[in-house]
Amino acid sequence: MGRFVRWAAVAAAGVLLAAGCGGGSSDGGGGEERSGGARPTTTGGKALPAALTSQRPDWERCKATAHSSAPGRDWQCATLKVPLDWSRPGGETIGLALIRSRARGGDRIGSLLFNFGGPGASGVAGMPGYAATVSLLRERYDLVSWDPRGVGASEGVRCRGDKETQAAEAVDATPDTPAEERAYLRDAADFAKGCEKDAGDLLAHVSTTDTARDMDLMRQVLGDDKLYYFGISYGTELGGVYAHLFPKRVGRLVLDAVVDPGADMVDHRKNQARGFQHALDNYLTSTGQDPERGTRRIADLLDRIDTRPLETYSGRKLTQVLAFTGIVLPLYREDSWPSLTSALDTTERGDGSELLALADGYNERDSSGHYGLLPQAQRVISCLDDKQRPTLAEAKRLLPEFERISPVFGPFLGWDAAGWCHDWPVPGQYETPEVSAPGAAPVLVIGNTGDPATPYEGARRMADELGKGVGVELTWKGEGHGAYGNGSDCVDATVNAYLLKGTVPQDGKVCAR
Repeated sequence: MGRFVRWAAVAAAGVLLAAGCGGGSSDGGGGEERSGGARPTTTGGKALPAALTSQRPDWERCKATAHSSAPGRDWQCATLKVPLDWSRPGGETIGLALIRSRARGGDRIGSLLFNFGGPGASGVAGMPGYAATVSLLRERYDLVSWDPRGVGASEGVRCRGDKETQAAEAVDATPDTPAEERAYLRDAADFAKGCEKDAGDLLAHVSTTDTARDMDLMRQVLGDDKLYYFGISYGTELGGVYAHLFPKRVGRLVLDAVVDPGADMVDHRKNQARGFQHALDNYLTSTGQDPERGTRRIADLLDRIDTRPLETYSGRKLTQVLAFTGIVLPLYREDSWPSLTSALDTTERGDGSELLALADGYNERDSSGHYGLLPQAQRVISCLDDKQRPTLAEAKRLLPEFERISPVFGPFLGWDAAGWCHDWPVPGQYETPEVSAPGAAPVLVIGNTGDPATPYEGARRMADELGKGVGVELTWKGEGHGAYGNGSDCVDATVNAYLLKGTVPQDGKVCAR
């Protein structure tokens, strides 16, 4: 993933799209499976200590935090203990913050776990707001989410404070001179040092594999024989890794807005450059503009801002990287495109206020100047996952290809390959994640043809790598990041039938707009 274009789920409610269904469906034999006695979690073939597996979470009403109010009475919170180091399950533990709302109907299936992406998105903060989107699933499932290790209330990592974060927004993310290159890499190294200082030993134990093992312990403690799971964006990679590690414990898994498991760190950036350029082309076409000329106009605007940042009503400057970030955010949702039109128009007139407000929304900056931790947690987790560490010279050699892919997004994502994990204090774990899951139950994999952040091609790759008879692909010909809850009755009905009844659709089913 990239520093500027993260794999985070965007709220799905409110998109007004017309949708129809194409392709047949069939009952894949999933039936009305329900949870039985939870099978014990193991690591390295050995059963885990009883102190972990016999936990009974002390569920109580969720409390307000410094930055959010308490959710309604339907929501309960608790803490789950997990090993800091999964190779030493009897050693030191850390706490994971959980949230749940009990099933409302009498025919309960089990707990349905949600991961909203990032990596680094808080499930504790995000689950109550997403509940309306999955209200039908709430009839038969306990809705459960959590803050993964290193995130939010689960030993969240803060690598730099608010003042340092704001100062970093002035660092040129597409350096033009040797001095700017040095400043860019110095900022990256400073970030890494801050993470190491704050996280300590935890920094080496926040990988996707660690979190997948946490999920299996969570499954057992919640009392489910199989895992029921809904992963969005980065959550699809997490779901694929879980299926590989625990194929026999796969119950019903939905993977929506799929990260390509066959792409390495550089290839992911190329994919995202293509995906966001495709979304930008569609946006420009929808406003009656020629995509090529419109793209050039925006690229020229960013070049001008690089030379002279714009004034805003807040007194802060709109820098090139903030302008870029403000352009990215509305492309996640088609119903946000009008806000991009307005922001670009005011920016062209010399006022950067609207683009700055969009960038602040993406960066989780509130009116008091406080920044959320998702962008920092994202980097901490992904730099532990990714082995690839392109040097400055290697990234510069890649720049012409990135710029050919997209004059707007390519330069930022190309430079980002060098800066993202520069001078990181712990080594990465893999080039690409292993997601093969022979013997697992069918996993529903959803691709959206207009998805900018996780381009459509990744869904087919995930389905293929999960294995024959396991990965089942559902396509939606839509726009925006993700498919479920984004306005397609066809997608929603297919997912609901799979999760509620075990009905597996025909592989390759297509839902039209």
